[in-house]
Amino acid sequence: MDVVLCGQIPDVSRANIQRLIKAGEITLNGNPAKANTLLSLGDELTYPTLLMETPEPKSGPAPMLDILYQDRDILIIDKPAGLLVHQATMKDSEPTVVDALLERFPEIIHVGDDPVRPGIVHRLDKDVSGVMTIAKTQDAFENLKSQFKDRTAKKEYLALAYGDLPKDHDEIRLRIARSKARGRMVARPESQEGKEAITMYDVLERFKNTTYARVQILTGRTHQIRAHFKAIDHPLVGDKLYAKKNMKNIRPIELDRIFLHAHKLTIKLMDGKEKSFISELPSDLQKILNTLPKS
Repeated sequence: MDVVLCGQIPDVSRANIQRLIKAGEITLNGNPAKANTLLSLGDELTYPTLLMETPEPKSGPAPMLDILYQDRDILIIDKPAGLLVHQATMKDSEPTVVDALLERFPEIIHVGDDPVRPGIVHRLDKDVSGVMTIAKTQDAFENLKSQFKDRTAKKEYLALAYGDLPKDHDEIRLRIARSKARGRMVARPESQEGKEAITMYDVLERFKNTTYARVQILTGRTHQIRAHFKAIDHPLVGDKLYAKKNMKNIRPIELDRIFLHAHKLTIKLMDGKEKSFISELPSDLQKILNTLPKS
């Protein structure tokens, strides 16, 4: 049925049609439709949401992806900063990681549990760079999803925070919840509402007004590292959403992205062997480090 709708409404992607079917926005003979249903003569399809929403045309070609590793089941990519992982709304016109994946690996279109995010097991924010894993098969998707859910997948980041972090090693345990008033995530004490979130850091180098740290997350909440560092009064360099309005005796560093890089990802492959994948710090971030005054 999704194929039929693609033919009737050529300006809407098959992935978006599948997303709306899953959300119950498309009906067949008055009942919620299913993507794999075979249509018969006289069947009545209704799709008001599709008539109201038409996607913006892409503003450019799909980006080339830097592939660090691949086998028949998974891909490991090195995502650049400034690239969305997937389309968030119909009005998003920027090319995404998903666009690039489908152009090169069209067979993954049905992998995963969300048609808008085929193969996507976890994601990185637009202005964050580094290692990401993509599932090429449904078995790999379920396997990787379980590793992230069970916290056996290990994620390590490199970050530059404003100010002097209070300890060489520390663990941040603050719940993460979405703020209805501020339009972003907020970190709250464990006694308040929110999802459990655990962030650990180790200081790598201290500069005059900033601290360079290795960060590990045991949970994968939206904007977790950014919200946690803002909550302890040490927002990340380049982070406009979680910035402090005033930083005493600290001049903001000009950077058109967030100084946050997914440096290392350790997972188990489908054969059960554990393997780590590393993306070195990008040159633009290394350049910032090279110019920072020592403490």
